[in-house]
Amino acid sequence: MKRRFAVASLSLAVALGLGTLPAVAADSAPTAQSPDVDVTKVKAHLTELNSIAGRNGGNRRSTGQGYRDSVAYVKGKLQAAGYTVTEQPCTSGCSSGAGPNLIAEWPHGDANDVYMFGAHLDSVSAGPGMNDNGSGSAALLENALTLAQQNPTMKGRVRFAWWTDEEQGLNGSDFYVRSLSSAQRSAITAYYNFDMIASTNGGYFINHVTSAAAAPMKAYWDSLGLQPEENTEGAGRSDDYSFEQYGIPTSGYAMGAGARKTSSQAAKWGGTAGASYDPCYHRSCDNLDNINTTGLDRASDGIAYTIWQRAVGTGDDGGDGCDTDPVVNGGFESGSTPWTGDTGTIGAHSGQSAHSGTRFAWLAGYGSTHTESVGQTVTVPAGCTSLTYWLHIDTDESGSTAYDTFTVKADGTTLATLSNVDARSGYVQRTVDLGAYAGRQVTLSFTGSEDRSLQTSFVLDDVSLREG
Repeated sequence: MKRRFAVASLSLAVALGLGTLPAVAADSAPTAQSPDVDVTKVKAHLTELNSIAGRNGGNRRSTGQGYRDSVAYVKGKLQAAGYTVTEQPCTSGCSSGAGPNLIAEWPHGDANDVYMFGAHLDSVSAGPGMNDNGSGSAALLENALTLAQQNPTMKGRVRFAWWTDEEQGLNGSDFYVRSLSSAQRSAITAYYNFDMIASTNGGYFINHVTSAAAAPMKAYWDSLGLQPEENTEGAGRSDDYSFEQYGIPTSGYAMGAGARKTSSQAAKWGGTAGASYDPCYHRSCDNLDNINTTGLDRASDGIAYTIWQRAVGTGDDGGDGCDTDPVVNGGFESGSTPWTGDTGTIGAHSGQSAHSGTRFAWLAGYGSTHTESVGQTVTVPAGCTSLTYWLHIDTDESGSTAYDTFTVKADGTTLATLSNVDARSGYVQRTVDLGAYAGRQVTLSFTGSEDRSLQTSFVLDDVSLREG
């Protein structure tokens, strides 16, 4: 049995304060070409929503003019950007006089492969609702405008929604899903919800964090070293629940509401243990001063990353690109086939976690002289030469000497080498250019080697060939 020390190393990092509000390392962000959503523009939308509340009795409750003016503001921006925009009156189940849902579809991509991104636009009566839920609404709006401005080739269809009457019982989203035909529901591949993503004492939470739907959202926050947790507080309490009731896969970001931050969360993320994630939850002080700009920025960019991962395509490549990933079982979720070598390293091992799903390849990690390798033979298409993989390096070594190494090889030729010096608190996506092997069959291998003492674990997941 291997001697694994990853948990102890992580605990030491937290104890030393290394887990507090981690900075983004220069090489740690995912390499997918998703845009950096400008958080100053997100906050400009919040400023307008706050002004709307100020002109309408201090709130944007679904039954008031503040909500209707919020709908008009968002709708105007979307129409100008080229979206197909629909106001859907909630004719049953909603509060008397509630305003409409607002649905905006980017009219490109496969209409039978829809990815929905939603946030409730209404506030409670007590205040303007800047975190709850101006934050999710504004982040979605700027993501929608960014998608339109970038205008990439679309693989799937993206649909945005701003829900009415959430605060009275998820009524707007429930009405929307009930109104769909069975075929229309089946066309929704996944729904992503964003409710309170700027809590001032917040944490980094993901709905169904280990699900396939959550994988890109978790990948982005993992790349920032945030170590996100399951959104247990929000389970069944926001609009994603309406979709779950019909078996539609869901996920989403949140930073927390009225529940209190634990001491371990404060050690990991900063903030005040024992205090509410949002001290102004459902209160009049939920205004522009109640916004965590760092969290808002990280969520906004994670939304963009998810859109690009799920729905943005690479266009017509004449059949020589990445319509089908040449790497089989790159996430190791289907067992060990067709991987060769030390396939016992593949599994759902305790002491480490997968980048997505539940399984991964854990190379080395013994604390003694050892070498382990896994490999696979693939044919590299001319338009699919970017080898990407997610790697978590966990080590008990210190200093700048490379004692333990991880190598990537093609037909025995070393293409990349990393070591204990490159250790990070979470997964990092790495890329290797296979352009020299285009049109050829090649054996790819990943090898972890340790010297005689102090463990280094190389945890590999989600290997893929992409357009390059």
